Amino acid sequence: MANHETKGNIGVTSENIFPVIKKFLYSDHEIFLRELVSNAIDATQKLKTLSSVGDFKGELGDLSVRIRIEDGKLIVSDRGIGMTAEEIDRYINQIAFSGAEEFVQKYQNNASAIIGHFGLGFYSSFMVAKKVEIVTKSYKDGAVAMKWSCEGSPEYQMTETTKDDRGTDIILYIDDENKEFLEKSRITSLLNKYCRYLPVPIVFGKKQEWKDGQYVDTDEDQVVNNTQPAWIRKPSELKDEDYRTFYRELYPMSDEPLFWIHLNVDYPFNLTGILYFPRIKSNIDLHRNKIQLYCNQVFVTDSVEGIVPEFLTLLHGVLDSPDIPLNVSRSYLQSDQNVKKISTHITKKVADRLEEIFKNDRPQYEEKWDSLKLFIQYGMLSDEKFYERAAKFALHKDVDGQYYTYDEYRQLINENQTDKEGFLTYLYTTNPNEQYSYIQAAKDKGYSVLVMDGQLDVHAISQLEQKLEKTRFVRVDSDTIDRLIRKTDGNTVHLDDRQKEALQEIFTSQLPGIDKVEFTVSFEALGQSANPVMLTQSEYMRRMREMSAMQPGMSFYGEMPDSYNLVLNTDHALIQSVLADEEKACAEKLQPVQNDIRGWEARQIDLREAQNKKKEDEITASEKEDLENTNRKLTELRAQQNTILTEYAAGNPVVGQLIDLALLGNGLLKGEALSRFIRRSVDLIR
Repeated sequence: MANHETKGNIGVTSENIFPVIKKFLYSDHEIFLRELVSNAIDATQKLKTLSSVGDFKGELGDLSVRIRIEDGKLIVSDRGIGMTAEEIDRYINQIAFSGAEEFVQKYQNNASAIIGHFGLGFYSSFMVAKKVEIVTKSYKDGAVAMKWSCEGSPEYQMTETTKDDRGTDIILYIDDENKEFLEKSRITSLLNKYCRYLPVPIVFGKKQEWKDGQYVDTDEDQVVNNTQPAWIRKPSELKDEDYRTFYRELYPMSDEPLFWIHLNVDYPFNLTGILYFPRIKSNIDLHRNKIQLYCNQVFVTDSVEGIVPEFLTLLHGVLDSPDIPLNVSRSYLQSDQNVKKISTHITKKVADRLEEIFKNDRPQYEEKWDSLKLFIQYGMLSDEKFYERAAKFALHKDVDGQYYTYDEYRQLINENQTDKEGFLTYLYTTNPNEQYSYIQAAKDKGYSVLVMDGQLDVHAISQLEQKLEKTRFVRVDSDTIDRLIRKTDGNTVHLDDRQKEALQEIFTSQLPGIDKVEFTVSFEALGQSANPVMLTQSEYMRRMREMSAMQPGMSFYGEMPDSYNLVLNTDHALIQSVLADEEKACAEKLQPVQNDIRGWEARQIDLREAQNKKKEDEITASEKEDLENTNRKLTELRAQQNTILTEYAAGNPVVGQLIDLALLGNGLLKGEALSRFIRRSVDLIR
């Protein structure tokens, strides 16, 4: 090329490209550094390849990519293949794409698309620079160094220059709005984010040492990246400690991982990486999005939904695939066939690894189950294929800390926990301490109780009920033990209607008013040795409330009050004693009221029967009035009866004590009520 300056226009059919780069890509402007460093790495790798096949005979020497800040400029330099004038023209000037106008409209809000889809990595530099220069010299013999300059318009200047060495310097004159990219700390953080594991050394500044009370630069270059990260090495070269060290490098503040999978696939796509199983005990959201996605060791994103199934976003680690483009939209990833294959493959590998650990070292697997459980349940709930695999190595844990596979547990309880309808009943607790007495009652019957206290257990239970034939899960406090697993029709309650009414009113009147809590009273003959009172909660309603807390569209259940059933054991001496005492203490007051009630009830029956024989228009006004008066009189008499029973109940400390014992067993006795209970207990002991 003749030694003169060339001027020209960059080959775009619209001048809109620069305003778009400047304005619309502003939110993503930090990626310019990733693009420039990636280009420098490519140029260096190409030179290595040419050298290895004998097409470049010179010395490779130091191939580091160097970044420096000086006088308002940010400079990225490499010693790669460089460019000739013709190559600058081809790769920089002639950005030959058709319909630039349409392209600009389509991609103006998407930095990744505009830069990645059209090979415009270099042009991302205009997001932060008012002027960009390229000083480059090709590796080819006799090459002339060239300088290219552009100030953010389609006009450029290109001229010959002098450069001692092959390679390319990209010089960015940072504009006033982007002075942050002249700060050492900002560039360090970006290099750490995007370039941490690039395969060529990247030098930024000098190593420092502590001297005379401050850090000072040494003569040694500061290499900011690890060119040989663990995932690109062979698993045979790595010890367990190497994997743990790499995990600490990725997540400095995290607990040790449980175990890991080293991926190395070359067909039908290329994929390497290491996925770690973190310790997850609760709160799924805290652990999401810790997988970092790379393309040939260049960081792409840590938002990997669509690339891996949703439940695998709980894993931590690194995936690297040249088959996933550097700059793509989320919708592109979700429809790309390569990405789908990668997703399926990773799921299979994860299941393989878990099954392998389970089979080869079950004690270690059981030891880590509590941390693995949330992850495996999430997978089983959200991925049918994973459920089929995981059903072999998912575990149940009982209240004694024993672990069972689903099949093992089913065989364990099959004989003893099948009810008279042929349903196999799984008993579980959500809090072994709070539900201790209910667990003990189940154990006394020889039943097994599972611990289901995890974030996803309520959903897992519903899934298992659907998957397993004639199976139901019930919390151990949701009914009396004989009704939880009905083997027979149960014992008969030997109380007449008057006795039931009396006990109902005595206990209902003394139940506390608790916000968003409703109580009912029922009777069961549970045997003399069972507790006198029990508080149970409907399995269905409680489960619906728990699911509503995590599931949109179920908030209706969340608004409903908690419903508890106070079960009175009519076989117990204390309940019989309350009844006998009431009959004795209230007989004189109740006798005339109850006689009146019986008389008026007989009259009510007669009037209703007479009216039922007539058509509506045949019933006279006086007959209607007679029935209304009778109904009103009965209401008044029953209210008198209830007042007598309520006054009796308030004066009987045993009633209050029994209710409070039931509330205490379910964590519902608090504050002033708990204080009164303690005082009453002391008085009763005296």
